[in-house]
Amino acid sequence: MAAKYIFVTGGVTSSLGKGIIASSLGKLLQARGFSVTIQKFDPYLNIDPGTMNPYEHGECYVTDDGAETDLDLGHYERFLNSPTSQANNLTTGQIYYNVIKKEREGAYLGKTVQVIPHITDEIKSNFFRLGETGNFDIVITEIGGCVGDIESLPFIEAVRQAKWDLGDHNSIVIHLTLVPYLKSAGELKTKPTQHSVKMLSEAGVQPNVLVCRTEYPLPTDIRKKIALFCNVDVSSVIQSIDAESIYDVPLLMRKERLDEIVLEKLKIGKTKDPNLETWKGFLGKLKNPTKEVNIGIVGKYVELQDAYKSIAEAMVHAGAVNECKVNVDWLQSENVAVDNLSEKLSGYDGILVAPGFGERGIEGKIAATSYARNNKIPFFGICLGMQCAVIGFARDVLKLEQAHSSEVSSDTPDPVIDLMEDQKNLKQMGGTMRLGAYICKLKKNSLANQVYGKMEISERHRHRYEFNNKYLEQFEKAGMIPSGINPDTGLVEIMEVKDHPYFIGSQFHPELKSTVENPHPLFVSFINAAIDFRKGGERTK
Repeated sequence: MAAKYIFVTGGVTSSLGKGIIASSLGKLLQARGFSVTIQKFDPYLNIDPGTMNPYEHGECYVTDDGAETDLDLGHYERFLNSPTSQANNLTTGQIYYNVIKKEREGAYLGKTVQVIPHITDEIKSNFFRLGETGNFDIVITEIGGCVGDIESLPFIEAVRQAKWDLGDHNSIVIHLTLVPYLKSAGELKTKPTQHSVKMLSEAGVQPNVLVCRTEYPLPTDIRKKIALFCNVDVSSVIQSIDAESIYDVPLLMRKERLDEIVLEKLKIGKTKDPNLETWKGFLGKLKNPTKEVNIGIVGKYVELQDAYKSIAEAMVHAGAVNECKVNVDWLQSENVAVDNLSEKLSGYDGILVAPGFGERGIEGKIAATSYARNNKIPFFGICLGMQCAVIGFARDVLKLEQAHSSEVSSDTPDPVIDLMEDQKNLKQMGGTMRLGAYICKLKKNSLANQVYGKMEISERHRHRYEFNNKYLEQFEKAGMIPSGINPDTGLVEIMEVKDHPYFIGSQFHPELKSTVENPHPLFVSFINAAIDFRKGGERTK
């Protein structure tokens, strides 16, 4: 069949969970046997989130093909267990850039270039691209921002036009909105939803389904009121109540019949019931752990956990497969120092040093790696976390007391971490890092080899600095070995310490490939090592 299109919009407020609803619906449709993909259109003018501060936009997610994208693509991959690409995330910046480039090339034959039709046509062509080229049955498109935002208007207009282009029963709009509970009045209020749908309707788009975020169950009379004032069927008013875990949402949406309603409106014939046994098995392990560990994550953006969203979710996946409750404490690296290490870190069964950029908080990260190494605590370093472990080892073991990364200290006499050669003459910041999936060959019988169970892997990267191979021989002789090497460039991808229960760092970002159905082996083995460490001392925090 030709691809069908589902557009997901949001109103009232941001952060209602459009990405989770889109991912949950995608999972339900996939579980019925459909080929599904999800894409995100963001209304900001940045080309991508690659140059944004994580406090501004949360984590920058990276795909296999090197696209720096919105963090919702992580949800799409974790739920659907299917990789996304550059084609799955578009921004206003990219849309305008493409149109202006075409105008400079003379593509519009002297016409006046306008929002309608040129910008909206560019948006629509990207709406349809995956459906035309990707062999998908259903394409779900999430529109970022809120209805009523000035920057969202071209996207909403493009949705209106796309529905007209596609004709009846080939597309639907799902609108996510909020039904707040006013404690003083003791009741749920539908007015924000009514106003949100009114604004969407004024833009020419009538939603087919309303998904209502709420803290309390929606009684029948409230659903009828919403249906009446918003011009939708009562059966199409879906309750999305706050859930214990985002991984509960597909089952909650199944209970609300969201997938059935969508299939009815798209005139897709009767299909088999969704097979969610694997998903239910994951939830069963997640909610009924037999073990428990405490993990300290040392990072510089910990006040906004969305900055480390994929790491947090990879911990959930690894905990479930180990039938272990993983208690995570997020530790601000600026508050970790040599004179308070025992106070800050002694209660943990495992220490993870998170990625990041720049000088702020780096000494705390370096100190944390040394504490884990010296006290035989399971350690996992990611990207800058691996680099900090290298710096700490150089200072403590190799006695290179001024060892550092040239990113932070340009005049260090021992730049054990240095700028990659192909990065040294770059002037442009956006999209110029080493990005995307690269092959890595593993050292036989190393910890990395045992964890992965194979000799060659492919992982995603996002960095400019690397291990300085001039120091490689010194590190190997002292007991820190390069157990993963890029075969084409010789870049060190994984470092690990011998004679330690579990001490490993990766230059790449393994968290980006962890899904519900395929938890990442490095996270699984890290949690398993933390379980063993806890058993050894029956540690409690």
